[in-house]
Amino acid sequence: MANEPWKAKDWFVSPWNYAAEATKGLNFAKNIKIHDVTLRDGEQQTGVIFSKDDKIRIAEALAEAGVHRIEAGMPVVSSSDNEAIKEIVKRNLGPEIFAFARCMVDDVKRAIDTGVKGVVMEIPSSMHLVENAYRWKMEKAIETSIESTRYAHDNGLEVVFFPIDFSRAELKWAIDLIERVGKEGHMDAVALVDTFGVLSPHAAGYFAREVKKRLNVRLEAHFHQDFGMGVANTIMALAEGVEVAHTTVLGIGERSGNTPMEELVMALKTMYGQDIGLDTTQLTPLANLVQRLAGVQVPSNKAIVGNGLYQIESGIITSWFKNCGEQMATELFPIRWDAVGQPPADIVMGKGSGIDSVNIWLQDLGMQVSDDDAMTVLQAVKAYSLKHKKLLSKGEFRDLAKRVLGKAA
Repeated sequence: MANEPWKAKDWFVSPWNYAAEATKGLNFAKNIKIHDVTLRDGEQQTGVIFSKDDKIRIAEALAEAGVHRIEAGMPVVSSSDNEAIKEIVKRNLGPEIFAFARCMVDDVKRAIDTGVKGVVMEIPSSMHLVENAYRWKMEKAIETSIESTRYAHDNGLEVVFFPIDFSRAELKWAIDLIERVGKEGHMDAVALVDTFGVLSPHAAGYFAREVKKRLNVRLEAHFHQDFGMGVANTIMALAEGVEVAHTTVLGIGERSGNTPMEELVMALKTMYGQDIGLDTTQLTPLANLVQRLAGVQVPSNKAIVGNGLYQIESGIITSWFKNCGEQMATELFPIRWDAVGQPPADIVMGKGSGIDSVNIWLQDLGMQVSDDDAMTVLQAVKAYSLKHKKLLSKGEFRDLAKRVLGKAA
């Protein structure tokens, strides 16, 4: 069992993930790529503001993690964004650098001036959004798309056509329009865009299959998290042969955010055997950097990168950890901490702690006590933690233990 794909040195997931019945029909591309949109879509989260220097630091960290493509921003948004994109391109960090643009020639000109390799070009694809939000005639949207995508291609840019609200459009009608833009304008790839995060996982697979039948170009998955389906939907699309996943660090982005890169990368690697080449030990440092620069609050139990994932409070789990040790850590954690750049597992002290927790902490303090005294300390720990609604620090535990044991004596 140790040599099976579901159980490796750094992870232990369900063997059912690899059962023939479960994997039947999966059709992953040979070279799946991450197209990270933290610097553009991620910054669209309310209250998130990245300076030029912030964007450069994040781009460097994305490159260090091995991200394949970085969407560095939208040049037309501000002079700061424009200059940041130029500087990121100039640094030649390794990943391909793309810009984001509306389907307008002037936007494309701005992108060309930054020196990026490619451009992601947005246009509404649902009739209701064109008419109600943009208040355009549909023919205007089509004509500007044809003109601007052709202009981008003629000027050497790789073009990813990005139909906004694709997932709420009438599918055949939308594909007909996209096909026309591809024939009369240009597109190297089409993004399957779930702008409002309204796809279910089974619909995401259907979406990919139907578009793939009609459009003979590279497909990319851009899914939002409004129902928490971003990772599942992206995996379903990738399993249908979609080649590129759009993600953000921590899943930051408009409303509920985008597909979280760290969750997608680790799910693909451990559950599907798809190692897409990122250095996963950089995932937590990268997440910590983005959290700090974005000023967002990240739950301590956030999948993969939460700062409380490897803290053990439960007395039962502490006993398991004591028995298994670090060498058998994946008996208790599906992923080893060092595989994703987390600090080692640590036994913390609180209301949920047990007798083994107390004995370990007492031993660390050089205090040898009887079983009855250890139980007395444990009850005091539980009462203290409940009263103050927090974990105990080492100092608080030491003082509490001395006080309780002194009274007991």
